[in-house]
Amino acid sequence: MPEPATLVPQTAPPAFREGGEGLVRLTDAAGAKVRALVAREGQGEYLRIAITGGGCNGLSYKLGFAPQPRRGDILVRTAGVPVLVDARTALYLKGTQVDYSSQLIAGGFKFTNPNAKASCSCGESFSV
Repeated sequence: MPEPATLVPQTAPPAFREGGEGLVRLTDAAGAKVRALVAREGQGEYLRIAITGGGCNGLSYKLGFAPQPRRGDILVRTAGVPVLVDARTALYLKGTQVDYSSQLIAGGFKFTNPNAKASCSCGESFSV
């Protein structure tokens, strides 16, 4: 007599998928600054990087904190920071490095995006 079929519970697909530093990479300086901001702000343990329309060149980088991933997010663990990127942003961000400078003039987060054809002088917007 054959064995009865075993029921395997169906699990929901994860709300996010894991990605690698080939998508986005934070330098050690950027990672340290983000960790300090997470501790100070207390608004979420994840850094969300998004690209939206706007800025001098048509597309702008947006940084913020998130308490948890959203369905469809890509999670990249880099420089000790969990970074969330949505699928649309991933198309423009692939290969990007994020650095941080504490200089008084021209300091802050800096994006080096190999997909950008042009960037503004402030480094907050770009075009493809």
